[in-house]
Amino acid sequence: MAAVMVQDLHCCDLPWQVDWQQDKCVLCGACAAACTVDAIHFVASSRGVRGAALRQRAELARACTGCGMCSRVCPQNAIRPLRNPDHRFPLLARANGPLKRGGRSNLHAQRTLDKLTVGRISQMTDPALDSERHVFDLRAPLGRVLPVRDLPLRVEGEALSLAAPTPPVRWIYPLMFSDMSIGALSTRAWEAIALACAYLNEQCHLPVRMCSGEGGMPGRLLESEHLQYMVLQIASGHFGWNRILRALPRMKTDPAGVLIKMGQGAKPGDGGLLPAAKVAAHIQAIRGVPRTTLHSPANHQGLYSIEEAVQKMHLSCNAAFGFRVPVAIKCAASVTSVAVYNNLLRDPYNICGGFFLDGIQGGTGAANEISLEHTGHPLASKLRHCYLAAQAQGRQGQIPLWVGGGVGQTGQAAADAFKLICLGANGVLVGKLLIQLLGCVGNEQGRCNACNTGRCPAGICTQDMRLVRRLDIDRGAQAIVDYMLAFDAELRKLLAPVGNTSLPVGRADVLVATDRAVAQALGLDYAC
Repeated sequence: MAAVMVQDLHCCDLPWQVDWQQDKCVLCGACAAACTVDAIHFVASSRGVRGAALRQRAELARACTGCGMCSRVCPQNAIRPLRNPDHRFPLLARANGPLKRGGRSNLHAQRTLDKLTVGRISQMTDPALDSERHVFDLRAPLGRVLPVRDLPLRVEGEALSLAAPTPPVRWIYPLMFSDMSIGALSTRAWEAIALACAYLNEQCHLPVRMCSGEGGMPGRLLESEHLQYMVLQIASGHFGWNRILRALPRMKTDPAGVLIKMGQGAKPGDGGLLPAAKVAAHIQAIRGVPRTTLHSPANHQGLYSIEEAVQKMHLSCNAAFGFRVPVAIKCAASVTSVAVYNNLLRDPYNICGGFFLDGIQGGTGAANEISLEHTGHPLASKLRHCYLAAQAQGRQGQIPLWVGGGVGQTGQAAADAFKLICLGANGVLVGKLLIQLLGCVGNEQGRCNACNTGRCPAGICTQDMRLVRRLDIDRGAQAIVDYMLAFDAELRKLLAPVGNTSLPVGRADVLVATDRAVAQALGLDYAC
């Protein structure tokens, strides 16, 4: 009998175990072929008349992720992954460096948004509305909104006219598709989201906008009319920006905006990362880079202070588009967010067109687990503090607040959006919700979350064409469109009872908190 070495890795040490029922199995091999991490294989059987048996590999590099693709393809329902509550995976992974994965945080604490509810309902004194019959103005600004006293107005006879140009403003839908780049997503996944965005604008008349993410865009899209639905992002890596600049003379229309990313909520203060496994040939062409792991530095290469950000980056991005396109900035939620927002509000050039705030529960394609779970700030309180800081100066609404990070995490995106708008947001960003609609099997309890490996079993976060072909573009786009139409109806259902026909930005009196600490921190009524 072989000696037992307790240091040897066993399947009991891994977070997922493969349950195989030999009496049902027909040995077709579909499960092993569908597994993207090569976690299972067939070996010669030592007993019985059957010639093979299925075994799970006890290797960290080939550890089962629990995606369940083996169950989907098995004709006999003879195999499935089972969660192992007694695993030692976090300790074992440190032998190969910090544990890295995609997906959201695994923190299981109840969200602040779940402790808020709509408590002010219009009744006899202030009649409510009928969400099916009334007309609602669901529009949010992207761009610097000047107060009336600062508008360059002049009187010409009986008419008012502008004596000087004003900052560009786009009035768009209060939900934006968040920044996920071509590279982080597969070409089919990115195309499905872009297709859904165009359909919502042209057929459903919902002015939804999509952020391109860092890394540039396909040349054909840059030179098409659909560019008006896109927000171009530039980040510290400057990937793909040269292609955008070269396409400027051939652009048929201006983009919806430009977003400068300073940080993100999933790993604030840490640079972005696109693993070499995802840098396929078309990504190399768009970004102008070789096949290597691409890092976006943590500090923006061209910025060292908030004042310099306003003077250099905002000014240059505005000048590139002839001051016709709003330029916004994206930061991670932290204790310094209010200081950044205050400085942007005092911008003498009136150039900053938006402040995008990303909370700790935001998703990511590749990050160390220590960053995902232990850095950053919850979204709700920091949003409220930014809004109150602007209100104290009488400048609320001048620089729109857009927030993201966990919106729709529990499946109630409309409720989350409504609560955040009442706390002071002009609009919200959704990211992981979109890829879940495309067919992502990952969740917040540790299932799959292998976005960083380039072996996404759903074909969403990979550049392997064998896996990408699993994703149906049309069905994915249709799922996003259907969800957005439901989101729009639900948002109106929430606006109607409070008696609003427009977005209740900053109306915290609408909300009550079921937690005393949350009520005190956000300045809300406490409902026991």
